[in-house]
Amino acid sequence: NPTTVKMAVTYSSANKQVFNGHEFFPSAVTQKPKVEVLGGDLRSFFTLVMTDPDVPGPSDPYLREHLHWVVTDIPGTTDATFGREVMSYEMPRPNIGIHRYVFLLFKQRARGQVNNSSILGSNYSSKD
Repeated sequence: NPTTVKMAVTYSSANKQVFNGHEFFPSAVTQKPKVEVLGGDLRSFFTLVMTDPDVPGPSDPYLREHLHWVVTDIPGTTDATFGREVMSYEMPRPNIGIHRYVFLLFKQRARGQVNNSSILGSNYSSKD
């Protein structure tokens, strides 16, 4: 499918949109951001995943990825508040160093077609 769907992630407490490489103070990310799906249509559905690939620290991330937020069934052209939150937002609290946080948007085959156990399992990897 040649259609490109993008997302916009904005932390309202910092009044700052997220772009690759932007740094945020912990106080700016205590509340979940607004995530908008910029594309698709109301008949297409998306899953949002927020993850930290640097657990416990960026120099030795041996604990793999840590999930911070999962929202499924987000209709195209809307935002995450229209979806189904299957894992509540957990604010980032890095103990060691500066961590990267990754927002991923996956297109679903249909509404309700997400296997939550594969996402919420202890061995989650966005590479799978």
